[in-house]
Amino acid sequence: MSKGLIVAIVFGIIIMFGGFWACNKRNSFVGLREEAKAQWQQVESQYQRRSDLIPNIVATVKGEANFEKSTLEAVVQARASATQVKVNLDDMNEASIAKYKAAQGELSNALGRLLMVTENYPNLKANAAFADLRVELEGCENRISTERMKYNNAAKDYNKAIQMFPGSLIAGSSFQPQPYFESEAGAEKAPKVSFE
Repeated sequence: MSKGLIVAIVFGIIIMFGGFWACNKRNSFVGLREEAKAQWQQVESQYQRRSDLIPNIVATVKGEANFEKSTLEAVVQARASATQVKVNLDDMNEASIAKYKAAQGELSNALGRLLMVTENYPNLKANAAFADLRVELEGCENRISTERMKYNNAAKDYNKAIQMFPGSLIAGSSFQPQPYFESEAGAEKAPKVSFE
């Protein structure tokens, strides 16, 4: 074998392995992106679970006490608004997540007012059905928090993979970073509880 042929074979093998590596890297980006999208679906699923639970809470509360009609109406209205906002997975950006968070934030505020009012009505706390639903709602909030954290972790893994060298060479402009789910402004401050 001639020296030129050996060099050509070695060069061909290097090109072949480089091509396999590039294909593998690109496929891993697709996998990470899809994992982040799937995790976002889990976030939406937990919000939907909470939204589906609210009518049961409202019905139970209405059956047990007549109090602050405006609080219940705010919860129903906030739920209706929250279910109208959807995030397009193929065009996910910070603005669409912010809009989704705002709608869910309104619902969280209305639920907070509802739970605050119930503190002033001991007969509601004694009602086993209401207590069970309240525990379920708190569980929903914990699940939402967990799924948001998992989504942010999946988005972080994907974003790191497409931005770190040498992966960034393969990703190019074909793969855009996933936005993170961030906390509401002022969430770092503890809420003030007042029973006045």
